[in-house]
Parts: sequence; C-alpha cells; structure tokens
Amino acid sequence: MDGRDWNLFLQPYEQAVEELKVKFKTLRSELKSREAYTPIEFVTGRVKRISSILEKSKRLNVPMENIETGIEDIAGIRIMCQFVDDIHRVAAIIRSRKDLSLVYEKDYITNFKDSGYRSFHMIVEYPVQTAIGLKNVLAEVQIRTLAMNFWATIEHSLNYKFKESLPDEVRARLKTAAEAAAVLDTEMSSIRKEILDAQRDFEEKSNMVSSVLSDIQELYFFHRVREAVQFQLKFNELWEQEDAWGIRALADDIRAALHRAKKSGSS
Repeated sequence: MDGRDWNLFLQPYEQAVEELKVKFKTLRSELKSREAYTPIEFVTGRVKRISSILEKSKRLNVPMENIETGIEDIAGIRIMCQFVDDIHRVAAIIRSRKDLSLVYEKDYITNFKDSGYRSFHMIVEYPVQTAIGLKNVLAEVQIRTLAMNFWATIEHSLNYKFKESLPDEVRARLKTAAEAAAVLDTEMSSIRKEILDAQRDFEEKSNMVSSVLSDIQELYFFHRVREAVQFQLKFNELWEQEDAWGIRALADDIRAALHRAKKSGSS
C-alpha cells in the first residue's frame, strides 16, 4: 500500500457524491412540479470505504497509482424508480446533462448477470472544484427499481459474508428470487396506470386536507373564531365519513370565508 493521505484523496469523491445527490433530488422535485409525476423515487449516495477500494484493486489487479481510473465506483449514486420504464427515462435525462460527461453504460436489465443481478449502470465523469483547482472524478450511477435494489442489497450482504464464494444452494435460491423480483416488476408495470392514479388521488387528498386545516388556522388569525370552529366541526364530520367530495366543497367554502376575512381586514 502506498503512503497517500486517504482522507485528502477521498475528499473530491465525497464532494461529487454530495453535489450529485443534490442535483438529482432537485431534478426529482422539478419533474414532480412540471408533470405531477417523477420517474425518480429517491436518491442515495456513498463513497467507497478504503478497505473496499483496496480489496477491489487487488481483485481487479489495478495498481495503486491507477485506482482513480481503474476503479470507477469510488463515488456511487443510486437512483430508485418505481417502474422499469422509468429507469430508461432517467438514463436518457442523464445522457442529456451538460454538467457531467457519460463515459459508458452497462445495461444489466436487458442483459442481466448469471446471478440474476439487474440494474442499469452509467459511469460518468464529474468535475469537482477543489481548493487547488478543477478535478474530474469518475462516479457510478446505478438506476434500479425498488425490487431490483432489495435483491441486490441482499446479494451484496451474502457475498460479503461468504467472501464472494456463495454456496450452490444459496446461489440457486438467490437466482430464483431474482426471477421473482423481475416478475414483480413486470406485473407492476402492467398496472402502472392504476398505481399512478391511486398515488395521485392519495396525494391530492393529502394536499387538500393540509390546505383545509391551514386555512382554518388562518381564520383564527383574523379573529373569525366562530367560523373557524364551525368549519373544524364540519371537517371532522366529513373526515369520519371519508367524504372526499364534501371536503373539497368545504375547502371552497373556507377559502371564500378567508377571502372575506382578508378583505375586511384590509379595509
């Protein structure tokens, strides 16, 4: 092992991970605002541990002086999606970005590994502004469905335990589980519209309830206590009855009352 300062060596990778996480989370929010649906479920990231870097460099016969180019996943970003189609859309968005450069892709969804592993990998070069100037670092972006990620996480843990030498029985059962996860993804894609409609309805209901309760509280601010209490009692009744249409109509009534209160307060 060379005598490098590992904390200093890993700093650009840590910066790259943090910046990319922020950018992809911002992308998620923007898509949700523009389209009411985002293909990105959530984003995580990590910098490879020193021990893992050393183990991988040994396994791949990468000289220590070449690990910056020979090990491409020191910085890792993971983007989770609900549906397989979402993965391809996210990959297309990443290809079009101007703040990073695509080095190459590995499609383990179309061409999944013998173990059953499925994921879409993109190796990108990302520029990091350090204290001593610009440094380009490699990062691996993995794009997966939730089912793919669950399987891959379990496989990673088992490989760590058995030091990459899984017993044949465990390997076979893992492959069967991978096939089951792929079937799950296929089934979820087949009812994609129903799933998205249900999620949209839930979110609309949640937003409407938050708006109603917030507007009721604002009526108190304008000293419309009697109206606020009446609206609160009516909301409680409609909520118990699970009357979404009634709550929607109540929201309009509260909004009108709040408008009157503001108009009266400004006059």
